Amino acid sequence: MSAMGLPSDHRRREPGTGRVTPSWPTLVHVTTRCYRAATRGTYGRGPTLTRTAEFGEAEAFSRAAVAVFRLNGRFTAALDRLTLASGLSAARWQILTTVTGESLSVSAVARRVGTTRQSVQRIADLLVRQGLAIYLDNPAHRRAKLLTATEQGVAAKREIDSCLAELARQLCEGLGGEDEVYRTAEVLRGLSGALSSIGSDDSA
Repeated sequence: MSAMGLPSDHRRREPGTGRVTPSWPTLVHVTTRCYRAATRGTYGRGPTLTRTAEFGEAEAFSRAAVAVFRLNGRFTAALDRLTLASGLSAARWQILTTVTGESLSVSAVARRVGTTRQSVQRIADLLVRQGLAIYLDNPAHRRAKLLTATEQGVAAKREIDSCLAELARQLCEGLGGEDEVYRTAEVLRGLSGALSSIGSDDSA
């Protein structure tokens, strides 16, 4: 539980060590797995990296990964602050937003947000217990229920969206306008697509 009495969606305590680590698979986890896959033949299992074009590519990749790590942390912290009053978190808001206006299976939600089915299942169960989402029968698959937002969930999302409007205004102003924000989003989307084509180390 967090200091405010809400479930902590992003951290878990490792048995035996007591060490607290993130449990919600953020961009950090995804990018780390892809980084390991992309550099598998370069570090540890291949020849020593020299200051060549290959070194430059690895350095560029490293800088991009670190920038994404930092961005993910700041987005998560900002959304956690905005959603706290509604009894949500960045993780729950992400899933609630995905199933607002449509019904999706947990697996479909996981594919859409780029994380594991188990993580989405845990968050989905929390949303259902809060009355913000509900499971519906799936005519295409008897065991795979469909998740969708309730009226209460839609209202909670609408309230959070109104708070996000001011954050969005400040972000657009800081980056030089709405068009620049869209261009930045396209670059991030392109990076995500490129990493997806490389693949990831699922054992990480």
